[in-house]
Amino acid sequence: MASASRTKRMKEMAACSICLNLMTEPVSINCGHSYCQKCMKQYLSQIRRNQVQKMFVCPLCRAPFHITSLRSNKQLGELIELIKEMEDSEHELLCEDHGEQFQLFCEDDGQLICWRCERAPQHQGHTTALVEDVCQDYKEKLKNALTKLSQFEEEYMNQKAFMEMQITKWKAEIETRRQNIKSDFNSLHEFLRTEEKSYLWRLEKEEDQMLMRMRESEANLQQKCDELKSHILVLEEKCQSSAQKVLQDVKETLSRTCAVKLEAPEVFSLEVQTACDVAELYLDVKAMLRRHQVGVTLDPDTAHPHLYLSKDRRQVSRGYSQQNLEVSSRRFTAFPCVLGCEGFTSGRHYFEVDVGEGTAWDVGVCMENVERGLGMKQEPELGFWAIRLCPENGYAALTSPPTALELQEQPLVVGIVLDYEAGTVSFYNMTTGSHIFTFPKASFSDTLRPFFQVYQYSPLFLPSCNE
Repeated sequence: MASASRTKRMKEMAACSICLNLMTEPVSINCGHSYCQKCMKQYLSQIRRNQVQKMFVCPLCRAPFHITSLRSNKQLGELIELIKEMEDSEHELLCEDHGEQFQLFCEDDGQLICWRCERAPQHQGHTTALVEDVCQDYKEKLKNALTKLSQFEEEYMNQKAFMEMQITKWKAEIETRRQNIKSDFNSLHEFLRTEEKSYLWRLEKEEDQMLMRMRESEANLQQKCDELKSHILVLEEKCQSSAQKVLQDVKETLSRTCAVKLEAPEVFSLEVQTACDVAELYLDVKAMLRRHQVGVTLDPDTAHPHLYLSKDRRQVSRGYSQQNLEVSSRRFTAFPCVLGCEGFTSGRHYFEVDVGEGTAWDVGVCMENVERGLGMKQEPELGFWAIRLCPENGYAALTSPPTALELQEQPLVVGIVLDYEAGTVSFYNMTTGSHIFTFPKASFSDTLRPFFQVYQYSPLFLPSCNE
């Protein structure tokens, strides 16, 4: 009984404080405590999952230790094996048939047998050996099997960790795509709202113009009715008068009456001209915008002296000051700007600017008579409607004050839509077909022209309508 008590005490001392079982392949740390190698690996991996570090604390006494201080405790391992053998000896099994100890192992049947079983007919001719002789060999085989299964378990844990990483990555990809879809549809919604306002404004204008004409015609008809009533009253009065009054100026009265002609009324077509087939027009935003595309070329008479224009006047870059340029009051002198040759006084127009991967640019439209010298300020109140990219502040609409723009993707080509009658200037990222910004409604009263400000190492290119 005392032997069993000592064995229990030894088992408690050799137990892992993590799994509470006898340690398997024990490892020790600086503070002297030991743990199962597998339990320690899981403990370290759980902490590393939350933070990258090399210093840890003992799970039992919280003493710090370095990961490199882990050492295999072979002596403790051998002691644990001895404890297991002692425990086994205290609980030796007896043969149920003969009541004898199992001292032999039958290799053919893979069973423990006693010396009397060996002589029984069922084990005649079988290979048998002493338990002590074959135990170590089978223990090694079991350890090899355990090592193999542990390796499999570790591999599955690695695969599980990799799968967790894949799941996290996939969820991040899905979230990114979700945000892109939301952004694209928000841009499309903004574009459609702008288009809706434009078409409703045109419909309202058509309504007002037609109502004005019809009311003028109505007033004209009323005037003719009033004139006829006056004639009728004169004739009725004559008919009821004396013979002298009837015949007085009768020929002149009849002449005036005969001169009255029934005029055909003005015919108005009640067919509304403003129409919008949403499904047909807006299925492809880029295609819809390009229905109003106009070719734009650069006006050399407006170009700042530091700007160089290509021969076809579709590309502009910035360099050193050019000499012997023709003096022109139309030339920009304060900032490196240039205008397009085309002027717009009505209608809807769209043009594109290839900004490439330039780090800075201003593009938009401006009034013909804007300030071009030192007093120049790019604000809608002073005749400028443009957006800007600059290295310091990123994208911005040049409102007053400027409006910062958060773009999901860098526009390589910027599309500009001018609706003169609706008083709107809108910008689109033609790389994605998404809406960038629309200036608040304005009242245009002068010729508008394409406007560009050019920065160092950021040339601008104007594609033709066919490109």
